[in-house]
Amino acid sequence: MSASERVVVVGAGVSGLTTAVVLAEAGSSVHVVAEQVPGVTSLAAGAMWGPYLVEPKDKVDHWGQRSLELFRELAEDPATGVRLTSGIEASRTAEAAPDWASALPGFRPCEADELPDGFTAGYRFTVPLVDMPVYLDHLLRRLQAADGTVERRGLASLADAGPASVIVNCSGLGARDLVPDPDLRPIRGQHVVVSNPGLTEFFSEDTGTSPDLLCFYPHGDTVVLGGTAIDGEGDLSPDDKAAAGILARCTEVEPRLAQARVLDHRIGARPTRARVRVESVRGEDGGVVVHNYGHGGAGVTLSWGCAEEVRGLLSGE
Repeated sequence: MSASERVVVVGAGVSGLTTAVVLAEAGSSVHVVAEQVPGVTSLAAGAMWGPYLVEPKDKVDHWGQRSLELFRELAEDPATGVRLTSGIEASRTAEAAPDWASALPGFRPCEADELPDGFTAGYRFTVPLVDMPVYLDHLLRRLQAADGTVERRGLASLADAGPASVIVNCSGLGARDLVPDPDLRPIRGQHVVVSNPGLTEFFSEDTGTSPDLLCFYPHGDTVVLGGTAIDGEGDLSPDDKAAAGILARCTEVEPRLAQARVLDHRIGARPTRARVRVESVRGEDGGVVVHNYGHGGAGVTLSWGCAEEVRGLLSGE
């Protein structure tokens, strides 16, 4: 692929914008087409780096570690919305720490008096937290600085994104219809944003495959509380009962949150399939289509690694 060839990236969530930035900063002429800019599901993310429940593991490990390296660099500039934050992931059963956590800075098992009531095991570590509205604005500014362009427009098919030498499909859940890909399904996620009563550390419970999550991520003046993971549900309407459950679970662990003021409700549909899809194929018109979607709840975690893989596929690396 030569620098003069036009690349259209479909989708403006974290995967689409990161891929667009990587390609534009490598010298490609990049145009992003998306109905929502930035994507609503990415705006709704918490977001803490961590490769949860995604496959294939070997590639996910590589993509996640590469993203981790770059998020650490981004955390040196507060304006990016990325910060390195310490905290605890805990379990109500004696679970081993996830393998990705043990290599993080500051990793150690928690003492019993560090754990909330009802928890039997936990681990402390330092990890990137990402304030998604701020971070997505950062990506849009980088894209503009690299002469990339953005167009707000819905598509009936990937072919509608052209003309282009290459189409990169980062359409998330939209890929169900645009590809089409019947293996892609939504997992509804809801977060509650509240004023920060003084929290500086994150907390996350290892809830396995439960639809009821428990986490809170401080972002300066606000805290993002989570959450839900309703498999097969893509409705983005606020759910008052779910929000009340999130607040109750988080307040039980951190009583200071009972005094926090509710500022916002964020809802997204995580685009999920058995395996993340990053591959190059030939489109119906013979052109190149590179797919980069199906990241589930790990879109932020895998974003830079997957974007660099797309660049490698286009450059023949």
